[in-house]
Amino acid sequence: MSLTQVNAFYELLISEPAIYQEYYNKCCRQGFFGSYHWDKSKIISLAATLGYNFNENELIHLWLEGEQSYSQVGQMS
Repeated sequence: MSLTQVNAFYELLISEPAIYQEYYNKCCRQGFFGSYHWDKSKIISLAATLGYNFNENELIHLWLEGEQSYSQVGQMS
């Protein structure tokens, strides 16, 4: 229900390798040419089992915000 929840979930993933591995195994599949495809509904479901509550729009917002940050870093180089 909040971007704060999405951020907190990703902070947990960064700090807990075992939980990140579960996230990767359950929510990601590798496509052709080494591309990765993330299942948003599975991510939301996994987060809910860990006590986090957010929706698909909030998850996408965080992803897009992250992409903007990376592109800004590239422009600064």
